[in-house]
Amino acid sequence: MTTKPALAIDGGRPVRPATLPYGRHRVEQADVDAVVRALRSDWLTTGPAIDEFEAAFAKTVGTPHAVALSSGTAALHAAAFAAGIGAGDHAVTTPLTFAASANCVLYLGGTVAFADVRPDTLNLDPARVEACLTPRTKAVITVDYTGEPSDLDELEALCSRRGLTLIEDASHALGATYRGRPVGSVARLTTFSLHPVKHITTGEGGIVTTDDAKLAARVRMFRNHGIAREHHHREDWRYEMTELGFNYRLSDFQAALGLSQLERLGDLIARRRQIAARYTRAFAALPEIEVPVTLPDREAAWHLYVVRLRLEGLRVGRAEIFRALRAENIGVNVHYIPVPWHPYYERLGFRRGGWPVAENAYERMLSLPIFPAMTDADVDDVVSAVDKVLGHYRR
Repeated sequence: MTTKPALAIDGGRPVRPATLPYGRHRVEQADVDAVVRALRSDWLTTGPAIDEFEAAFAKTVGTPHAVALSSGTAALHAAAFAAGIGAGDHAVTTPLTFAASANCVLYLGGTVAFADVRPDTLNLDPARVEACLTPRTKAVITVDYTGEPSDLDELEALCSRRGLTLIEDASHALGATYRGRPVGSVARLTTFSLHPVKHITTGEGGIVTTDDAKLAARVRMFRNHGIAREHHHREDWRYEMTELGFNYRLSDFQAALGLSQLERLGDLIARRRQIAARYTRAFAALPEIEVPVTLPDREAAWHLYVVRLRLEGLRVGRAEIFRALRAENIGVNVHYIPVPWHPYYERLGFRRGGWPVAENAYERMLSLPIFPAMTDADVDDVVSAVDKVLGHYRR
């Protein structure tokens, strides 16, 4: 009888000598050189590098307008503003996301409702959205969870019938495609995050894309204190603040970094897809795991690789599996605690139990490491650790 190796959490040797994080940025010499050139230029902020980055980003995602901001959260806030959300207005979003997808409505004095998700992709379920709409609803904010595009045509049709704006939070989905169209060119407003664990990074940063020049102008104004014209486009000292905006500008050296990284986007996405495919093949034979679902009419960008545990086949819960994998130096994570469960939202009156699909998925999910700099050996370590831990706790 073969003796199974002891888990690291029980004193055994871990699969890896050092922790593999769930996500990590990748900066190359070309990025460093681009930032140095920007630092040595005449502009550190509000300069021409912003225009260049925005134009390149818009071309990449196939839309006329891209507006760079200081974070993905700022992009959501600006998109909600551009959509006309104000005091007393209402929007619908998913509970299975980072809190910013809902917070952006509250920032503007609005209220938010959460519609449950599809059981396969864990994206917002269009069939559940309609029941959440009210006469005060202005927008639907869908999230491309893990990088799998939402049901954009169905949601856009619903919004069109009801006179609403569809905002696509594509923080996970740069480089994804939906029915042959790049994400960023489908919804009325699409937002992206440029955080270090995302597909490309500007350190912190965000983007709003749209095909509507008026919406783009509102986003630009909002990021610059509500001032109608931006500094390097003004011909004299006069300016007018026409709305209450924020300082959500991106710096030129951040834009230079983003532009340099954008040139490698295709390779970065291809590597994420390779890693995801290796995981899916490796875990197909493990009965304790549900691998992510991808639909045939869209290509995912794989910001996250989220598995769901079949806990009925295990002697312990998700928390024990999480701790055991961390002890093996696999930096698993959980994305996300449902937004209505957070104490702030509970104080607003939200109670657990209203979103059974999302809540059940949350109780069973684990995010495995996935980022372009991972080697095949890193992937093999993750697979070995998962197999080791699940084998130990198998019923």
